[in-house]
Amino acid sequence: MEENRKLDKIIEARMKLKERFEKTIKSTPSLADDQPLGSGPANRHGMPKLPEGQFETQKWPVLDLGYKPDVSLERWRLRLDGEVENPVVLTWADFLALPQTTDVSDFHCVTTWSRMDVPWVGVRLLDLAALVQPNATATHIMCYGYDTYTTNVSLEEALKPDVLLVHTADGQPLPRDHGGPVRMITPQLYAWKGAKWIKRIEFLPQNKLGFWEERGYSDTAYPWRNDRYS
Repeated sequence: MEENRKLDKIIEARMKLKERFEKTIKSTPSLADDQPLGSGPANRHGMPKLPEGQFETQKWPVLDLGYKPDVSLERWRLRLDGEVENPVVLTWADFLALPQTTDVSDFHCVTTWSRMDVPWVGVRLLDLAALVQPNATATHIMCYGYDTYTTNVSLEEALKPDVLLVHTADGQPLPRDHGGPVRMITPQLYAWKGAKWIKRIEFLPQNKLGFWEERGYSDTAYPWRNDRYS
């Protein structure tokens, strides 16, 4: 009964967030661009399947800052704080107790490769936001990894239903090389916007640049505008 009440509260908060950001989400370029750059059939959002400047690969290249933290499930924690009403720190058990989402989406790396139709399992960032209830002042998030990586995402992008914190890919636990036990994925943005080995999501009252954004990468990172660098 208590678990059902918790789930009902998350669903109610999720719907309120959806209503709050629905208009701005629908107007983002990966949903509303009338002249997207790319080729192939349309993806589920109406954009060309392969963004301009990308090539499709079956492989999954490994890219990181040169340090792959080894984070056990017992030690892993996810902190959600900042401009929120109910900051929390989740254990692995807490994370798995949240609504689990299964989805298939494409993964576009700024280094020009795209891995298509990857099956994922994880928790929607929308549901994590519903858990902590962002204040009306929140506009962006900053994501932090155990490897010291940071990246920023606007809330209208972060709250899209295909933005997940994933623990499973291709039917297997997410490998350490690719950010396991948990990484974020952002299918409608270049993949650097999804932090590997994620440990904290901070809700911000204004935009703040992350690791690559401070080093000349695009702040917005829209694949169908070839939006790689600032």
